[in-house]
Amino acid sequence: MLPCKVTYEEEDRDFSTKYNAKVVKKCVDPVQGLANARHEFGEHGGVNMSIEASATFTVMQPETMRRMFSGELGPEGDFYIYSRHFNPTVLNLGRQMAALEGTEAAYCTSSGMSAISSVLLQLCSHGDHVVASRCLYGGTHALLAHLFPRACGVSTTFVDIQRLDDVKNAIKPSTKVLYFESMSNPTLAVADIPSLSAIAHEKNVKVVVDNTFAPIIISPARFGADVVIHSISKYVSGSADVIAGAVCGSVDMINSMMDLHQGALMLLGPTMNPKVAFEISERLPHLGLRMKEHCHRAYIYASRMKNLGLKVIYPGLEDHPQYALLKSMVNTGYGYGGILCVDMDTEERANKLMYHLQNYTQFGLMAVSLGYYDTLMSCSSSSTSSEMNQEERELAGISPGLIRMSIGYSGTLEQRWSQFENALTKMTEVLPSKRHN
Repeated sequence: MLPCKVTYEEEDRDFSTKYNAKVVKKCVDPVQGLANARHEFGEHGGVNMSIEASATFTVMQPETMRRMFSGELGPEGDFYIYSRHFNPTVLNLGRQMAALEGTEAAYCTSSGMSAISSVLLQLCSHGDHVVASRCLYGGTHALLAHLFPRACGVSTTFVDIQRLDDVKNAIKPSTKVLYFESMSNPTLAVADIPSLSAIAHEKNVKVVVDNTFAPIIISPARFGADVVIHSISKYVSGSADVIAGAVCGSVDMINSMMDLHQGALMLLGPTMNPKVAFEISERLPHLGLRMKEHCHRAYIYASRMKNLGLKVIYPGLEDHPQYALLKSMVNTGYGYGGILCVDMDTEERANKLMYHLQNYTQFGLMAVSLGYYDTLMSCSSSSTSSEMNQEERELAGISPGLIRMSIGYSGTLEQRWSQFENALTKMTEVLPSKRHN
């Protein structure tokens, strides 16, 4: 593990959008980083910041507007133009997300997919090439496999990122981005971020990592990622009540995306609502506590399910192929992830188990998404990975009966485990002979 010391240094840069950022000079624990982020007080001294709901902002002198549009004045001096550019409340959440991921800056968007598409559109032009993991969230796979080639002339080669030689061989002169998830959705394969980053950077390729499955747990920027993306809708929110995303990276990267003429964020306008930004900023301080409990329960349940003879995938178990790799990258003390998979072989058996777990014993809910305080379950092949065809799912290792479980923390651990066992008992043809003591 890298030694983690908190060392921040203010950096005064002359850039057009005047994004006020703190540069992380050394590795920092995500919770420490978040606690060290600038605290915004309310308009009248309230401990919570105010919500700036205005779409547009006034100036006192006519020449001020010209100076703002030229980049001479910006948010660091409390000069705002329009909330599609910068909004004080959204900007504050961006500072918090940057502190959480250990990057110079961050920009918060209206969804995770808008964050992904904006980053790729910023880094790639017509005729460029992307190398991407074969196993990705279905929406991301569809974006790269179908929309980008048709609409943008950007092609993608999908590879097994566990095979580093395949990644290296897939990179060609037109490759601009290496894209993967820190933990793959839904197979929970762990990416070797340091090795993948080294391969990409040797060829002058940018590394973009979706860290939605592992906030707090893994800090991809620490290991070489150039851009870290989140669907804030998941763990960061924690309540399944908002859609939001974030792009975390260098000041130069964020500013390029906010350029008046060429910026994907500026021109596409995937703007986060300031009321959503306020909601999320109030939840970030307890993200570390939530992740610890998600991960703790996922580990216990995965261990017990394995003892029952079920086919379990969980990267925190020692028999997981990337257990040692994950252990070398995790931030100490938070666990190994809050998601586990149970492979029931067929969709019929998977659906039957989920039906019993929800409708008979109330162990969890049949729903997509993750990071909720209740357990969420879905059969990935027919839901979140349905954008992939059968061959693509097979290559990605997604079984027809793979159940993805985002383990919640409501109720007591033993109460929920008893509900799981009771559901298995009702499925006599599925119940293995070995029982957990």
